[in-house]
Amino acid sequence: MAKDKTIYTCNACGGTSPKWLGKCPHCQAWNTLIESIASSEAPAKNRFAALAKTAEVAVLSDIEASDVDRTPTGHEELDRVLGGGMVEGGVVLIGGDPGIGKSTLLLQALDSLQRQGKSTLYVTGEESGAQVALRSRRLGLEHSQVKVLAEIQMEKILSTLDAHQPDVAVIDSIQTVYSEQLTSAPGSVAQVRECAAHLTRAAKASGTAIVLVGHVTKDGTLAGPRVLEHMVDTVLYFEGDTHSQFRLVRAIKNRFGAVNEIGVFAMTEKGLKGVSNPSAIFLSQHAEPVPGSCVMVTLEGTRPMLVEIQALVDSGGPSPRRLSVGLDKDRLAMLLAVLHRHAGVACMDQDVFVNAVGGVRISEPAADLAVLLSITSSLRGKALPKGFLAFGEVGLAGEVRPAPRGQERLKEAAKLGFSVAVVPRANAPKKPIEGLTLHAVERVEEAMEVVRGLA
Repeated sequence: MAKDKTIYTCNACGGTSPKWLGKCPHCQAWNTLIESIASSEAPAKNRFAALAKTAEVAVLSDIEASDVDRTPTGHEELDRVLGGGMVEGGVVLIGGDPGIGKSTLLLQALDSLQRQGKSTLYVTGEESGAQVALRSRRLGLEHSQVKVLAEIQMEKILSTLDAHQPDVAVIDSIQTVYSEQLTSAPGSVAQVRECAAHLTRAAKASGTAIVLVGHVTKDGTLAGPRVLEHMVDTVLYFEGDTHSQFRLVRAIKNRFGAVNEIGVFAMTEKGLKGVSNPSAIFLSQHAEPVPGSCVMVTLEGTRPMLVEIQALVDSGGPSPRRLSVGLDKDRLAMLLAVLHRHAGVACMDQDVFVNAVGGVRISEPAADLAVLLSITSSLRGKALPKGFLAFGEVGLAGEVRPAPRGQERLKEAAKLGFSVAVVPRANAPKKPIEGLTLHAVERVEEAMEVVRGLA
């Protein structure tokens, strides 16, 4: 059998070279040669064989659609993010900062699946089997029957997957795995892309659900080629401060469920435990209302969640600072301009600091109204009423736009004992919500007048 050889292919023109060059010899473009494999086998047997058997062309309406079977992991918060559980043949990529709890959560999930009668395999490339066993004992999993393989060579991993046929396998991490067919080091773009493609093909062919653990860059994005996120079915991000006990797992991509769904965990001595009521960790712990604090209801996937927005406004001198944590920094500058122009509240000579409590990141514009009210409260030194909340998007013309699924947000607030809400007029329900007094507004200045009347 002839051995495959390494070649270098140009991204720009598709030309090839037997060795790496700074400039493509065909189109003269710089830094475009990518390492790849030239297979000497017959085309039908090459490494790029189809993931599934070739099917005949069919009309979409004639194709039978069936629900995807899911296997719960035993961790409700993780199942929520996955869309209900692990899917047969699905490939999940999970990334996060070092030490945030990726390996801990996955080892707990594998142990739970194994106790349900599922066959599991934990492939570790960063630790020895003894280190994994030590962690399992620390997590209280002394009698766990999860199979462990300490290996980084892709061909041996694929052989083990083929021999044992596990229902769920974890590869920790994809950056440590390498293929002998490539000469580059583990973690390089070519190695990560090649190994992920082979593991994805193995998952689809065998029905094994595979979880790939990925490293992240200092910016918090997944390391390696962007195509890695396109190959897999689900992309999860671990978020949170390593100095805090709370962790968030967010779904960025999910072919089998909702995106932007989050699971909330608390790190304990026995590992990660799901938090059933996450609103409690994002809300104020003050005995009495304090200036600069306003609660909003944000939507994370399908879950409405209450978050406290805190603002601190202080004299800033000739060069005032604008800083936001957990919120869009550019949007803060825009909201301050709207506040000045349409509500007459000036912060030109003030430092403005805004924070979403608990380390949560809010990307939706429904936080605008709560941000403006918290800034005004801090500037005037007057606290908002107890049990008060607000949400709504604010436009440049000063209008307050509706937020999606407003009634669900209000019902969640009422369930947690909130009594007063300032919301966009379009979000005001036709039927009153028991225990909740609503003030529907159309403009920013109306919201400010309502708050002055309540103070």
